[in-house]
Amino acid sequence: MNYRDHIARAVEYMEENLTSELDLDSCARVSGYSKYYFLRVFKEVTGLTPADYIRKRRLSEIAKRICQTDEPISAIAFAYGFNSKENFTRAFKAEHNILPTEYRRAQNSLLLYEPLALEQKPFSVLPELVTIDAFSLTVYRSDEEDPPKFWNEYNARKLSLRLSGGKNCEDFGVSVVNTHGGNLDYYIGIRTEDAVGETAGTEELLIPGGLYALFKTPPATQADFVNTIRRTWQYILQVWLPQSGYTHAGSCDFESYLETSRQFSERIYIPLKAKQGGQQSEKT
Repeated sequence: MNYRDHIARAVEYMEENLTSELDLDSCARVSGYSKYYFLRVFKEVTGLTPADYIRKRRLSEIAKRICQTDEPISAIAFAYGFNSKENFTRAFKAEHNILPTEYRRAQNSLLLYEPLALEQKPFSVLPELVTIDAFSLTVYRSDEEDPPKFWNEYNARKLSLRLSGGKNCEDFGVSVVNTHGGNLDYYIGIRTEDAVGETAGTEELLIPGGLYALFKTPPATQADFVNTIRRTWQYILQVWLPQSGYTHAGSCDFESYLETSRQFSERIYIPLKAKQGGQQSEKT
């Protein structure tokens, strides 16, 4: 039995007892490791401490029940071990950047933490190569390091409807290379021609025309939509793009999604140019 088998037993035990009291000693005992060795191996395998894993899983299951039932939020949180409304609200806000009550009203997709799968299934998605004309977006600049947290704020506070004057419009998330800091700036907004509502605090962003690889994320549910987006981006950047015969052509790429569609699939656009001396892969 390798260490993954030991961790898998502990994870199964955690999942069976998310609504019960869990402590490090009992999790380690089920794994067959000492407490200190279990803590080290669990962090090595999952990237999380056992306490962090349990907290993320409980918050994720609570989020599902908030959307799927009419139960009082405090009762759901209490069932998963949060002993006060204040403690739960603070933990939920830290994880998702919005309040549980805002989430229940908006019913937007959150970055949820699903039960740990030690063996990942193969993942791939092939693009369509498209040529688009340049267009302009009216956008808010993110003040969050993690784009999903900014999307939560954008959706929960209905910033899209505020921009459009009440019309349902396709929303765009844009990653732009910051030439000064070398990092990525992130923006969310709608097409400028649709921005006929309140635009205070926004800026205009030009999306260059040209050749793009258009990826459509595989169909997902509300619970796993954000994780599916992340896996798609990971596949694009780590697998498809290095093997494609193309390279990233510009300073920005973007994703688009119509929240009110509730289809839980988005489009991802990557600007392309051919690699010098390279041939385009038949995979495109």
